[in-house]
Parts: sequence; structure tokens; C-alpha cells
Amino acid sequence: MQVKEALEKFGRTPDKLIGAMLAYQKTTPCNYLTQEDIREFAKETGLPESRVHSVASFYSLLSTKPRGKYIIQVCHDVPCYVNNSTNVVIELEQRLKTKMGQTTDDGLFSLEYSSCLGCCDKAPAMQIGDNLYGNLTAEKISSVLAEHRRKSHE
Repeated sequence: MQVKEALEKFGRTPDKLIGAMLAYQKTTPCNYLTQEDIREFAKETGLPESRVHSVASFYSLLSTKPRGKYIIQVCHDVPCYVNNSTNVVIELEQRLKTKMGQTTDDGLFSLEYSSCLGCCDKAPAMQIGDNLYGNLTAEKISSVLAEHRRKSHE
């Protein structure tokens, strides 16, 4: 997908920018927006480049740095934190052999913190793409990672 295509699909008004940027970003090899992409979004929408960049850097679903195919966002808000989201992070870091804020060597997974994912009753929780996973245990985490590894080979 090209920047122009994303804007044609979602619209060129400021309120449609996030949707267009998300759709476009999903089609990029490293799941992020380059400075050139930001420049093109600005040019095509007539918005200042600084405004487009601030949108790209503010929203956690958008990124200006290369990321893995699957972005694992671990909720770090109070309900998840008090329900041991710290253990979820430790488990993920051990299983993926990487640290929070980094991407696995194979480029498959990136680990990030997130604010509330909206499923406090299922704390601790994480999100990968559009999928929410709650009441996390070591076994569930292992299963979810295996499922995404399988998908990546299909």
C-alpha cells in the first residue's frame, strides 16, 4: 500500500490521519513509519510535517522506529501491575530472549508497554495486533507465542 492509497481509503482530513497511518504502517516491512513516510503524509494532507510526526510519535500503535511483525503490548496500568504484569514481562523476555522496548533477533516480536487495554477484569493482560489476551500465566504466554510463530510460517 502507498501513502496515497491509504489516504484515499481513509480520507485526507486530520481526523482520518491515524487510521490511514495505521493501515499504511501495517504494510511496511518493519511495521513503522519512516521520516519519508511522514513527509509524504504531510504533503498529501496539507498538514505540517511536525503535526504528522507528533501524531506518529504520540500514539503507541504507531511507530517511527523499526519493530517486529508482531508487537506485544503489555498493559502497565495499575490493575495489571498489581496482578503481576511484571511476571508477564519477565516471562516474555525469557521466552523471546529480548528485553522490553526491543525486537527479537528474528524480527518477529517487539515488546512494548501499553497503558490500559480496557480489560481490567482479565488482568494481567497483553495485546498482539487486534487480539487481547488476559488472565495471563506462563502456559498461556507460551501458547500465544507458539500460535504467532506458526502463523508467521504460513
